[in-house]
Amino acid sequence: MVYAPLTRCRALGTVPCKAAQTYYRQRTVKSGLLLTEATCINPQAHGYPNTPGLYTEAQLAAWKPIVNAVHKAGGIFFAQLWHVGRASHSVYQPDNTPPVGPSAIAIPASQPCMLPDTSMTAYPVPRELTKEEIQGIVKDYADAAHNAVEAGFDGVEIHSANGYLIEQFLRQTSNHRSDEYGGSIPNRCRFCLEVAEAVTAKVGAAKVGIRLSPYNTFLQDGLDEDGVELMMYLVKELAKLKLLYLHCIEPRSSTGHVDVEPPPDQTLLPFRKAWPGAFLAAGGFTKPLGDEAIKDGAVDLVVFGRWWLANPDLPERFVEGAALNKYDRKTFYSPDPVKGYTDYPFLDQIKPGTPTRTHYSGTKIYA
Repeated sequence: MVYAPLTRCRALGTVPCKAAQTYYRQRTVKSGLLLTEATCINPQAHGYPNTPGLYTEAQLAAWKPIVNAVHKAGGIFFAQLWHVGRASHSVYQPDNTPPVGPSAIAIPASQPCMLPDTSMTAYPVPRELTKEEIQGIVKDYADAAHNAVEAGFDGVEIHSANGYLIEQFLRQTSNHRSDEYGGSIPNRCRFCLEVAEAVTAKVGAAKVGIRLSPYNTFLQDGLDEDGVELMMYLVKELAKLKLLYLHCIEPRSSTGHVDVEPPPDQTLLPFRKAWPGAFLAAGGFTKPLGDEAIKDGAVDLVVFGRWWLANPDLPERFVEGAALNKYDRKTFYSPDPVKGYTDYPFLDQIKPGTPTRTHYSGTKIYA
């Protein structure tokens, strides 16, 4: 079991909050892997309220005690490196400039942008990155990885999924470039591979994982007619770098509806077979689905998000066959350092007769 990278919007001023020490420590299992919330590599990389970074001294100073808390509890902690690209707004950008992307193509209005006050608006048309700027961002990824290791993290995960900057270069819907970063599959994969190469050169392949969403058709207009072919090429090229792991998002989570089964031809198995290292999968897993995936050899590690968010002792509950706390979507993205963040109860804190829990099978159970 791996703790998923979950955006929580509690880093006021881009600096991780002190309560994050408690939040991550609560969810730490001895020898278990935790992934941080997506963490920005530079000031331009932000696109949501109160998201943390890894590029200032204040940010690094705030991360260090959080990492120490996880290590003291026996956990392994990786920082997820993030640049949202065009999934941003001028209010998040330095000097209120437009966000950037591979091409000047906006995210469709059907997917609104969240402003700092949590109101919603349409995404603006981004500014197309120059080749020189692309190389600067590659360096920023490597520098952020270095900063993460300096802050004590055991490694980093490159966020190349969910329609953010790296995937924007991969997808035809967002990349209309005519230079070496656009057009053919190798060209559209170039930026991702350059980032992976730079990060591994900086901190070593044994400290680097990468996240992909091969079937993304929901977030940030990720639909692509040659997506499987593209992703297979990318996975095989990434394998040459001998990264520690590949983390893929399940097809059932790529449409935005985890309760809808994907077509039978949408499966992670081809990527699992093409990857020589550890293979992680995330998206809509329950305990039975996770057990099945491990038993069938479909994955090495199962990544849990919302249920672990709401159940800090989720592994123990799975072992005990215990009931689960319900998660509250309204508190997922909030600056509150307690509510919906560190106040989800452990098993031994729940009063008998509390009718607010659900067994992992879906059956409602009273304590």
